[in-house]
Amino acid sequence: MSEGSNKTLGGSTSQGATRLSREGAIATITFDRPEARNAMTWEMYGQLAAHCEALARDREIRVVVFRGAGGQAFVAGTDIAQFLAFRSGDYGGDDGVAYEQRIDQGIQLIEQLPMPTIAVIEGWAVGGGLAIATACDFRIATPEAKFAVPIARTLGNTLSAANIARLQAAWGQQRVRRMLLLAESLRAEEALACGYLHAVCADAELDAARDALCQSLSQLAPVTQAVSKEILRRLTSNDLPDVDDLIRQCYGSADFREGVAAFTERRKPTWRGN
Repeated sequence: MSEGSNKTLGGSTSQGATRLSREGAIATITFDRPEARNAMTWEMYGQLAAHCEALARDREIRVVVFRGAGGQAFVAGTDIAQFLAFRSGDYGGDDGVAYEQRIDQGIQLIEQLPMPTIAVIEGWAVGGGLAIATACDFRIATPEAKFAVPIARTLGNTLSAANIARLQAAWGQQRVRRMLLLAESLRAEEALACGYLHAVCADAELDAARDALCQSLSQLAPVTQAVSKEILRRLTSNDLPDVDDLIRQCYGSADFREGVAAFTERRKPTWRGN
């Protein structure tokens, strides 16, 4: 699948861009901020939502591929500098609830796309990047790929119930505990062994593996695919508990403010448990 002749849509580069390109029945969404390992800004999240909404209405598209630019990362989470605007105390907790709801809405748009989706992962898939990859139907990666949610080491925040449920369904509960409680990063071979990855390919073979999977998926019954996807989504997402109180507790904590400050100041945080 050549990318040189694609028609490309996107936004400004100062805040990065989430770009949509189409070639025949295959669409590609590219997270384009390689100087920051494709860490997502609000602008990029907004573009991602708009692209997904457009693709959901496009009956000519049979497969959507998600990929990070630059070859070093899929998406390295959300740009942490944006959390500096969160308020302190209970108000910061409310900011955290609003942020997690916004992320949930964007991830759900990926999950609800009627056509099969593929995440192509080179390097890190961290935090929000791991959530995006997990919302896809299939994932292929290079041997150097790593998967992590290191918030217990970095920021002291939390994920939403929906995102934790997706991770648990895809990875298994104990691996999710290792990512969330131990801040471990898991490697491609373990992700393949547990079924999270469809395939692990050398860098030189990654595009061919993507094209072969796109070809296989695009030849099958689209209504069956769409219905099966939605049944699986409902099985994972229905009857989730209300955890806004827990999200508010994390984002309203002094530890979260310390985590953001330490990250932006490039120092190790001092956790105090409050």
